[in-house]
Amino acid sequence: MRPDPERRLDRDVRRLLRETGGRAVENLAWLHANLPPFFFIAMREEAEAVATLCLGLPRLATNRQLVLVDRDREFMAARLDVPGSLYRTLQTLQARDISYAEMAHSYAPVPGTDHDLEFQRFEFDRKSDLEIAAAGEPEIPAPIRRAVYAELRRFPHPPLARERDRLLRLVWLNNEEYVRISPPLRVARILWLLHQGQNHAGIFLDAEAEEGDATEERRESRVLFAVGNPPQRDYLAQVMEVFNRLNLGVRRAYALTISTGVHPYFLGTFYVKRRDGGFLEKDSDLFRRLRRELYNTQILATESRTYQEFVLNRLMTGEEASLVNAFIGFCHTNLAHNQPHRYTLEDVMRAFHSHPDVALKLTRLFELRFDPDIPDREPAYRSACEAIAQEIEEYNTGHKMLDEFRRSVFRAALSFIRRTLKTNFFVPEKHALAFRLDPAYLADLGPGFTSDLPPERPFRVTFFYGRQGLGYHIGFSDIARGGWRTIFTRTRDDYVTVANTLFRENYVLAHTQHLKNKDIYEGGSKMVVVINAPDLQTEERMNQRLYKVQYGFINAFLDIFVTENGKAKDPRVVDYYGEDEPIELGPDENMHDEMIEPIAELSLRRGYLLGIGIISSKNVGINHKIYGVTSTGVVTFAGITMRELGIDILRDPFTVKFTGGPNGDVAGNAMRILLSRCPRIDIRLILDGSGALYDPNGADREELSRIVLRNDVEAFDPAKLSPGGFLLCRNVRRREGLRELFRRFHRIPSGVEEQWVTTDEFHREFDGLLFTVPADLFLPAGGRPETINAENWTRFLRADGTPTARAIVEGANSFLTPEARARLQERGVVVLRDASANKCGVISSSYEIIANLLMTEKEFLAHKEAYIADVLSILEKRAADEANLIFRRRREEGRAAPCTEISDAISVEINRHYATLFDFFQRRQDLCRKPPYRNALFAHLPRFLRENPNYRRRVSRLPGKYRSAILASEIASTIVYRGGFERNFEEDLKGYLSRTFGAGGG
Repeated sequence: MRPDPERRLDRDVRRLLRETGGRAVENLAWLHANLPPFFFIAMREEAEAVATLCLGLPRLATNRQLVLVDRDREFMAARLDVPGSLYRTLQTLQARDISYAEMAHSYAPVPGTDHDLEFQRFEFDRKSDLEIAAAGEPEIPAPIRRAVYAELRRFPHPPLARERDRLLRLVWLNNEEYVRISPPLRVARILWLLHQGQNHAGIFLDAEAEEGDATEERRESRVLFAVGNPPQRDYLAQVMEVFNRLNLGVRRAYALTISTGVHPYFLGTFYVKRRDGGFLEKDSDLFRRLRRELYNTQILATESRTYQEFVLNRLMTGEEASLVNAFIGFCHTNLAHNQPHRYTLEDVMRAFHSHPDVALKLTRLFELRFDPDIPDREPAYRSACEAIAQEIEEYNTGHKMLDEFRRSVFRAALSFIRRTLKTNFFVPEKHALAFRLDPAYLADLGPGFTSDLPPERPFRVTFFYGRQGLGYHIGFSDIARGGWRTIFTRTRDDYVTVANTLFRENYVLAHTQHLKNKDIYEGGSKMVVVINAPDLQTEERMNQRLYKVQYGFINAFLDIFVTENGKAKDPRVVDYYGEDEPIELGPDENMHDEMIEPIAELSLRRGYLLGIGIISSKNVGINHKIYGVTSTGVVTFAGITMRELGIDILRDPFTVKFTGGPNGDVAGNAMRILLSRCPRIDIRLILDGSGALYDPNGADREELSRIVLRNDVEAFDPAKLSPGGFLLCRNVRRREGLRELFRRFHRIPSGVEEQWVTTDEFHREFDGLLFTVPADLFLPAGGRPETINAENWTRFLRADGTPTARAIVEGANSFLTPEARARLQERGVVVLRDASANKCGVISSSYEIIANLLMTEKEFLAHKEAYIADVLSILEKRAADEANLIFRRRREEGRAAPCTEISDAISVEINRHYATLFDFFQRRQDLCRKPPYRNALFAHLPRFLRENPNYRRRVSRLPGKYRSAILASEIASTIVYRGGFERNFEEDLKGYLSRTFGAGGG
């Protein structure tokens, strides 16, 4: 016989089953009376889940939730409606990718309770972009198509026929069941929302009163929200938190996340009511707050402590939290590069998180300076600025060292606010934050934080901050150009390490670019961005994060740099600078072709003064890799350098070692050119991201030619190696227990031997090869900046103290640090630095922009090859001009002066002339139209433009600033390369030009 407690349990269970079974039918009737009709349409295949709900409805009074379905790809639950209930469920699902979410509330409380029923449904069936891109044309039933398209006509500005077909195809491929069971109006609304999102730069919000004959108690406001390439996984939870924080009760919600073949799209429909009564009106302050907060979810990371401690606890708005995070990023990156062990990211964050009162006062000060809706801002700003400055100086907690540290952090934040000249912070549709700063803030910081930077100060600094990255654009001239480099970090340690030195790396690269740009009308600049991506496991997700950050930053760039009559065009950008700023970008590390054209199109659409000329290497442009423009200059420098060492590379035998692989732009094209021109070249070493190739007799020419500009070095056939050669493969690995092993092919006399080496063995060999392999010429044409530096340059010497290469021609930016260059030159190495050796890439980009300014797309494409042939001739001439001048001056100084110092002196000399001439021609723009000045301007152009009267006439249409810059550039470089100009300015200049360019009209 069973014990009494068990018999009592059985009796209670049977009684509950009888009672529940009797109530289940009543509960079903209650559901029909109190849930929206779409609930039963959506659940028509889920009878078991509905039955479970009917049976379990009474138990919701004592249980937090009732799980109805819990499968790999689907989860359904019911619970009582309390503020934040959906948000709490979503927090438990953060690790899962939601493809569809549905939520509905009952119109009346659950019997026996004071709360409404909340039904939640989630699907986890996200399609990859690859699947969608590769999908064929689906068979969508004609009745569904006709019905959806008929409803679509009800919406304002509906998509055209071809576009609506594309939109319906996308939604069908992602969630066929949703299209099949949903009313046509609901599907049409989703198509319209997707269309609006794509037409509004990837973000769109709308609100309207729900149509129909619902009673006043059941009427709701419908909110439509679309986001292209949204943050992953917990994004819906963040959106729901915004509604909850603004006291907007979400009564129903339907959210799809679909793949477009390029990136995901979040499409949310939310039916809301104000918890204090009433509806959400589109022209209300509440709607404007909702818009700012929802758009800000693009920028504010939920994992940040600022969000978790300040936003969730209602101490800050989401926008204020984003600004505080931007303060943290700016202060850390500006203070850490010179003192990385003191100004750690964690300690800088702690300064703000420990004092939310100070953080909030700084955000209020920022708002006083830049909120366009505050009348007569200046007096209030000055007063608040003085008060917070005094508070910072008097900050004292009794911990002397900690107090001084935090004072320095808060001073940097205050300087950031004072020196910002314009920002997009008050632009609601922003995807990221942008702050254009007066570089005078560097003087505010003082030498303790800037002594490691080149002494020349930039013309502008622009700081960008986004949800998963930050970066800078630093320019050393009014008109400036340079590449956009994006650095991926996969761990927290990687991110902090890169962020510590990000500003200095950017500054040095921009300064180097300025020296390099001496032959063109644009000064030097650089944009460097670091992306935090520790949670991404697939290439697809990494590219989505990359494109999200890049798209956000270029939109932020355009928010502040699109101007009208000199001022920022967007009225929500308060502009204390007030001039056009022509900034040209170029592709650099991790700038894929997939982003170049969208950036150009966005610039044109938004009205930036350069149009598609904002970026080079477009389809309507000069592709660096296809035409080998950078390598053209590198090889020209290498040939002249080797000639100085007594080697004619076109006839004599010589040996080379490379960093950068055969499929790289600079290295690959340099190999192509050298293999085609130099019959006796031996390439002994190639290092790239995929591995390393060493061949004591030089890599097999035929085999290397097979993979050049097609594959990385790992594709080289190891059977083609000479005895003693080997191939290290980074991407081919296996595991033995806890050890990770890398494949290594070693060529022995009898054939190829496959080996497997440990991680330590791989890196020890790989990292040492560039130092130890001997060669006449070393061409660093790929790799990280500062690879050879003050700590390791001695490794480049043999045991007897002689260097392992006679010459280094720096094809990669900043591959050697200044100290490493100096020490190696003291040991007899001839070093041609990056600002000289690889300058032809930026010269080519400059001529691409000239083509964009003077030719239509159709004209350029029709004459592209002739135009590029002219540009390649200019590149070889510019490279040869400088290389010959460097060695001529070196010989004049008895070979004592290092080539890098001569190179720097030439750049400084040309840039000094340029600055003087530019200012002069800006004051005297009338001269640009007169001979011989006009002839000098034409001399800068490729022959194709110069000799075509139609294009010559168009030069007069260029902005005056551009004409002044082109003329100043051509004269400045000619003065230095040819000589013969002595200063007595205007008359001597006119005489010099008459002798050099001729006095005839043009």
